[in-house]
Amino acid sequence: MPTPTSRTEHLEIAGVPMRAELTPGGPVGVLALHASNEGGTGQLARALAESTGATCLVFTQPGSSPVHVPSPAMAVAHCRVLREFLARAEITVSLHGHLRPAAPRSLFLGGANRAAAHWIAAGLSALRPEFDPVTDLGAIPRALRGLHPRNPVNLARRGGVQVELPLAARTMTPDDRDTPDTPPPAVADALVAGVRLLADRALSPPGR
Repeated sequence: MPTPTSRTEHLEIAGVPMRAELTPGGPVGVLALHASNEGGTGQLARALAESTGATCLVFTQPGSSPVHVPSPAMAVAHCRVLREFLARAEITVSLHGHLRPAAPRSLFLGGANRAAAHWIAAGLSALRPEFDPVTDLGAIPRALRGLHPRNPVNLARRGGVQVELPLAARTMTPDDRDTPDTPPPAVADALVAGVRLLADRALSPPGR
C-alpha cells in the first residue's frame, strides 16, 4: 500500500506499461527499476527508505509476464516521478537481482561512484560468510557493472552504486510464486547499515 506521501505515476517505457511509485525523503535515493522482474528488490527498497528516511522510487509492471527493460532505457524524460527523484537524490543506491549460477552468494557492487560502492560493501560485510560483497569491477560480470552513463543510478548529482543481489539475498520463498517475496531480515539490516554509512561519509558537511 502506498504511504500517504507517496505519489504514483502510470506510464509506458519502451512500449511497456509501468507503475512508478515515489516516496519523497532525504538526499539518499533508493531505486528499484525492475521490481516485477527481480523479486524482493522493491520490498528491500521500501524497507530501506522506511528505516533510513531515503527517497524511494519503485517501478513495477502489471500482469504476470514482466518485460526486462534495460536500465539505461528507463531514464526517460517523460517520467515525472523519476525527474523528482533525481532532483531530490544527491546519491543513489539502485537495487537489482542477478541469477548467475556461478555466483549464487555474490553481492556485486557496481555503479559509477566507487567510493559509494565500498561504503555499501562495508555494511554488507556483516553478511559474510553467507554472502560475499564484491567491489572489484574486474570481478563483476560486465552486464552487472552499472556503468552506463544513462543508467539512472549514475544520474544523481554524485552518481551512485548498483547493488546486484542473488536470489537467496532477495527472497526467503524463491520457489513459491503465490507468496509475496520477503527479503531476509539480515540482508535488509545490512543494507540499512550500508546506506547509513554512505549518508554519513558522502553527505556530511566537510570537517564534521
